[in-house]
Amino acid sequence: MASHPTLDAELIVWWESEAERLESLAASARFGFMRRHYARKAATARARAQVSRLREQARAPARPVAT
Repeated sequence: MASHPTLDAELIVWWESEAERLESLAASARFGFMRRHYARKAATARARAQVSRLREQARAPARPVAT
């Protein structure tokens, strides 16, 4: 990997931390509709992290296949 993180690598970390924050808000929410709202937002954040994770994996050089 490069000596500096790519934007996708930084986005993975940010979206995962955002999902954790939203999940903690959902856990402490008093009303069900707020719990569901935060849970949906957390799921969206994890999906966005996955998109960046896939881009980061595609960016990595392919390893040679041993024959």
